[in-house]
Amino acid sequence: MSLGQPKQTARAAQRDDFDDTPFTFRPATKEQVKARIALHGLSGSGKTWTGLAIADGLGEKVAVIDTERGAASKYVGVNGLQFDVLQMSKYDPRDLVRALAAAAQAGYGTVLIDSLTHFWKGTDGTLDQVDKAKSRYGGNSFGGWKEGTPMQNDMVDALLSYPGHVIATMRSHTEWVLEENDRGKREPVAKGTRPEQRKGIEYEFDVVAQMDIANTLTVIKSRCPALHERTIAKPDGAAIAKELLAWLNDGAAPVDPAAYIDSAEALSSYEDALALYREVEARGLLATPYLDDGEPTSLGDFIKSRGAALKTT
Repeated sequence: MSLGQPKQTARAAQRDDFDDTPFTFRPATKEQVKARIALHGLSGSGKTWTGLAIADGLGEKVAVIDTERGAASKYVGVNGLQFDVLQMSKYDPRDLVRALAAAAQAGYGTVLIDSLTHFWKGTDGTLDQVDKAKSRYGGNSFGGWKEGTPMQNDMVDALLSYPGHVIATMRSHTEWVLEENDRGKREPVAKGTRPEQRKGIEYEFDVVAQMDIANTLTVIKSRCPALHERTIAKPDGAAIAKELLAWLNDGAAPVDPAAYIDSAEALSSYEDALALYREVEARGLLATPYLDDGEPTSLGDFIKSRGAALKTT
């Protein structure tokens, strides 16, 4: 499914003005936030079902970006689950940015990416993009990563800046270890280790949990105190969502990115564009996915583009 090419912006012409933002410290405030959850585990561990159940429990309109050949759709109607789905068969990280922009435009309050692994090592994923780029640099891997790294970083930025809840499942690297079974004999058992994504991806999420083949969820990282170091057998996604919401909603009402989008669309001067860009930057919302005349871009790049147009008029 094609969602169009990324919107090109006049970056170079605006670089000095927009990037010359003063470093200004402000009083820290606690605001309500959106969930950023990662679930990783072996095939059959229950990642998709648990992700869907948590998404449903968060109480927002749900979109699923499906790379798992329709796995999520098999659960439609179970316990009342309802959601919309975008099936993808190629996994260029730029396409995930486009899909997130389309989901934001359509007003989905929660997005489940099932799974994020494909955008790393699947067809046209980051690793494929690096290999393709290497051929343009005489097989030099540094040249390949020079092109692949910005694609990966832009994808992660769009995911973290999505104006709603985000849940991402990931496959786990598999290792086989010998364990004693219930008959007292040692047998090989598959164990999931780190997520199959770029190393360190787990640091980007507020809650990271690993799931095993027995459908046990182990929280290995959590900024939500109620979930810290929890181990949950056959997890109840609705109960997890309830605990998450108590933490997510504990704070002042946040600024809605839509208000900045409205302001960007109504800009009347280059100076106003600069001021708005700096305010959005201070809020950490520059990478918010946005559709400009149907073409995917970010809120920051859209403001730059509007500023460039105003500067020449």
